[in-house]
Amino acid sequence: MTTRILTGITTTGTPHLGNYAGAIRPAIVASRDPQADSFYFLADYHALIKCDDPARIQRSRLEIAATWLACGLDADKATFYRQSDIPEIPELTWLLTCVSAKGLLNRAHAYKASVDKNVEAGEDPDAGVTMGLYSYPVLMAADILMFNAHKVPVGRDQIQHVEMARDIGQRFNHLFGNGKELFTLPEVVIEEDVATLPGLDGRKMSKSYDNTIPLFGSAKQLKDAVARIVTDSRAPGEPKDPDNSHLFTLYQAFSTHEQQAAFRAELLGGLAWGEAKQRLFELLDNELGEARERYHALITRPADLEDILLAGAAKARRIATPFLGELREAVGLRSFREQVQVVTEGKKKATKAARFVSFREDDGFRFRLLDAAGEQLLLSISFADGKAAGQVTKRLQAEELDLHAELNAFSVRLDGEAVAYSPEFSTDAERDAAMQRLREALAPQE
Repeated sequence: MTTRILTGITTTGTPHLGNYAGAIRPAIVASRDPQADSFYFLADYHALIKCDDPARIQRSRLEIAATWLACGLDADKATFYRQSDIPEIPELTWLLTCVSAKGLLNRAHAYKASVDKNVEAGEDPDAGVTMGLYSYPVLMAADILMFNAHKVPVGRDQIQHVEMARDIGQRFNHLFGNGKELFTLPEVVIEEDVATLPGLDGRKMSKSYDNTIPLFGSAKQLKDAVARIVTDSRAPGEPKDPDNSHLFTLYQAFSTHEQQAAFRAELLGGLAWGEAKQRLFELLDNELGEARERYHALITRPADLEDILLAGAAKARRIATPFLGELREAVGLRSFREQVQVVTEGKKKATKAARFVSFREDDGFRFRLLDAAGEQLLLSISFADGKAAGQVTKRLQAEELDLHAELNAFSVRLDGEAVAYSPEFSTDAERDAAMQRLREALAPQE
């Protein structure tokens, strides 16, 4: 069974070596698993909570997108998109906000930390607290639940947010599922073996400490940064302690077991710190050199990055759009047109009658095909007018169906172009069964 994995990176800074080792590299490796359905996104709505500098956010979006692709992410296999290109996410955020308990959000670590800091300073508890910060867990829940992710790899500081997404999704299922699990409840994944790298001063590598090593600076910038790593005062020839060396910790994150053993032996044998730093520089430059060239080539072609991200967004929306339609109906946001056409109209009524339901959205006219129980079989693409949508529904009833399986869903085509998509299914067997149900629903009646 395919496992859907989802993770995002907030677009507020330039990627550094710690981001690469701790998040980007392991995520890209995971995306190559044939049993994984990977969703990776630029969390640019989240960035607005932390940063009010538009230029910085825009630059960070470009740099982080280029970094993922330069490091080897295959955008054809993974679903790679910007959060802000999926309009269904903020709408789902509101639906989830309406079922999220204030008491639950009061317990969020980031909000509590801000309140505690204000209280210690003698300020109003909510001074400087925006609704973006307060509602951050709901937006993160929408990111996860929109695509029914099974697993969400996060750092320990984000465990609570995944647990809150489970709570919110469970509450929504209880209120509106009518016996059906609308949302998959996600599992948090903590990768214990993923490196948390020390910075130049030994503290966790972080922009907030100004102790980072640039990921894709020039070779000279990389060498200069490595040269600034703090070491002890032991002279050349004196044994060094690898287990208490930030430099050795960095070396471990990028070397083989054989290289680590050899480097450890040299440090214990009195290798000079200057030579040790040169070894680390050469190791990093060898790992990052080709990716650095790809990165700088991508940065000079922002239009290409835009095309890749928009294609990823279109891929993501093929899931998000029909699913949000299902959620809207679940909460009662339904069309007043109970049914526009009945599949069996003018014919002997089938035992299980399906019906087309047309509706209008901001981007045009769409239709759904619902079975007798009201379960969605298809959601159409957007049409310029209602007449065009109606003509398609008539053709679907009159012509032989052209169905195409696409991952865990399928499309219906007319004249070689997809005109409607099914919901997502957990298994190929469920998808194939739904395709057969659709054929039966639209089969001519005797």
